[in-house]
Amino acid sequence: MRIPTDGEIRALHAKYAPTREAFELVHTHCEIVCGIAEQLLPRAAPDLDPDLVRAGSLLHDIGVYRLYDQAGKLDHARYVRHGILGHELLLGEGFPEKICRFCSCHTGMGISRHDVQRQGLPLPPADYMAESGEEELVMYTDKFHSKTDPPTFVSATFYTTQVRRFGEEKAAIFKSMCESFGVPDLEPFVTTYGYAVV
Repeated sequence: MRIPTDGEIRALHAKYAPTREAFELVHTHCEIVCGIAEQLLPRAAPDLDPDLVRAGSLLHDIGVYRLYDQAGKLDHARYVRHGILGHELLLGEGFPEKICRFCSCHTGMGISRHDVQRQGLPLPPADYMAESGEEELVMYTDKFHSKTDPPTFVSATFYTTQVRRFGEEKAAIFKSMCESFGVPDLEPFVTTYGYAVV
């Protein structure tokens, strides 16, 4: 399997971003997630494929672009669909399933078929769960940065509180991942990007 280069991934973001602002928001977020994943990779998961983690990190949110309307406004009500939209987008670009899954399997602590039905989510009933170690790491590191307005870095404590709304089992999964992968040092990213930590 050929893994796309950073340049190819950036070109895809530029191709699908409806505005410069959308590109800056989404691509910067993906770069931050990539940086956090690469910080944790050597000590927490040295057996994972670093090139696959990098590509998955840089592509995981590309489906967000499909949620912007003609006026450049993001459809927050259907935001949960960004993962499957990204999966479809990458499939259409000829990417293998192994790469596309980074889009559809990174939301929250994973979305199960039961979650879809219980919460009435606008998704086809299916399991959208990270399976490989690479998918788990991207899903996990994604939780430490939010594309809110303004964007913020997210502490493990804050995310635990947020995810608990979806059930104690989701908080337990996050806690287990904190123990497995370690909690990232966000200070270098705060210095580089200037976003606050919540």
